[in-house]
Amino acid sequence: MLSHIDEAGRAAMVDVSQKAPTLRTARARAEVALPPEVRALFRDGELHGPKGPVFHTAVLTGTMAAKRTSDLLPLCHPIALERCRFDIQMDGAGVVIECEVATHGRTGVEMEALAGVYAAALAVYDMCKGVSHDIVIRETRLVSKTGGRRDVDG
Repeated sequence: MLSHIDEAGRAAMVDVSQKAPTLRTARARAEVALPPEVRALFRDGELHGPKGPVFHTAVLTGTMAAKRTSDLLPLCHPIALERCRFDIQMDGAGVVIECEVATHGRTGVEMEALAGVYAAALAVYDMCKGVSHDIVIRETRLVSKTGGRRDVDG
């Protein structure tokens, strides 16, 4: 049985009203490949694009997306995030972005972590596209999650 389909075959949110709240965490990662002319803008721990500080903007963008995931994905439950942290590092030919979120709730936060990290990657693209359009958002994936029926690591 599909979890987001009701008895009549219509799309529906999963009923989590009977679940006990538990600590739920999730961490997601996105990799963004940057051409040399964009990588050359990295100094003092920040990528300085033509629109301003790229990493700082990406963190703000990702945080807003994580908090508003249910506005983007209509069957996601609105979740009050208790933690939303980003780590953005230059790594070889690009940037690695990680987003970790947590809440005490009845449903998981994987989608919030994924939405946050992907939006942060989009912000990197947007902030640097004036230098080059040869930016590639590569892999976006769930790294880990805890709480709920099963934990994921890997």
